[in-house]
Amino acid sequence: MAAKINEAHDHIAKAEKYLKTSFMKWKPDYDSAASEYSKAAVAFKNAKMLEEAKEAYLQEAEAHTNNKTRSFCYRALEAAGMMLKVSMFFSLQDMQRIPEAIQYIERASMMYVENGTPDTAALALDRAGKLIESQDLAKAVDLYQKAASVFENEDRLRQAVEMLGKASRLLVRQHKLDEAAVSIQKEKNMYKEIENYPTCFKKTIAQVLVHLHRNDFVAADKCVRESYSLPGFSGSEDCIALEQLLQGYDEQDEDQVHCVCNSPLFKYMDNDYAKLSISLRVPGGGKKKAPASAADAGEGAEAGEADEDEYAGGLC
Repeated sequence: MAAKINEAHDHIAKAEKYLKTSFMKWKPDYDSAASEYSKAAVAFKNAKMLEEAKEAYLQEAEAHTNNKTRSFCYRALEAAGMMLKVSMFFSLQDMQRIPEAIQYIERASMMYVENGTPDTAALALDRAGKLIESQDLAKAVDLYQKAASVFENEDRLRQAVEMLGKASRLLVRQHKLDEAAVSIQKEKNMYKEIENYPTCFKKTIAQVLVHLHRNDFVAADKCVRESYSLPGFSGSEDCIALEQLLQGYDEQDEDQVHCVCNSPLFKYMDNDYAKLSISLRVPGGGKKKAPASAADAGEGAEAGEADEDEYAGGLC
């Protein structure tokens, strides 16, 4: 351990020497300094001195910036952010530094895009999103949406829709249902474009649940109607279940809604949507169908006969 620490400090000293100027040396040697800072960061990391490793990576990034070797700068910035991430496993106090780590990774991702390596940028944003989820769901959504945009701009729709799916679930978890409805619709459009129709059906279920929780039956019904144009949707178990759900909700039939929402098709969705399903209630508290007794059945029959007699001659 001590040897690694000494090695790191030796590399720092060499880097500082490369940066010094003199009468005979007018320009700092940024390239050599960056290399030494990088070696120092690795040595500090191996010695479990993660804060020092982070600082060494930041110094490396600065040297690369001054040397106009920007692609190496991005990697150093992202590495600095990852050092903060690793340090969080060793100290609960470091959890407060997650936003700082995200800042470095996000800066690096923007530079990756500018440098023509969008895939690396999107993956960095995805990593940052996973890191911040436990502290700031809104920021995680923002990062996943940015990653989706980067992939979408590169026509990488499968990767883009995966990022959007993460954002949609987190929006539901935050009860930002208006935003979630928009996000899920965008997911559905992408799955339709790549002809993944079975997943479109599942997204329709998610849409309906979100809209019903928004108390917007019209929007929920519209989602189902639009899905009839999807190959294989009409007559599918998804379609039948959604028709039953909407019928029960519209008729305020609590039993029918409860039955559909607790079916395996709904219960085994992604956890955030499954919670929407289980917690769905019909407007006004709903009603339960009471089983008809024999006496009720007889009375019903008599009433039916009376109605028949009353209108036997027609309405006019």
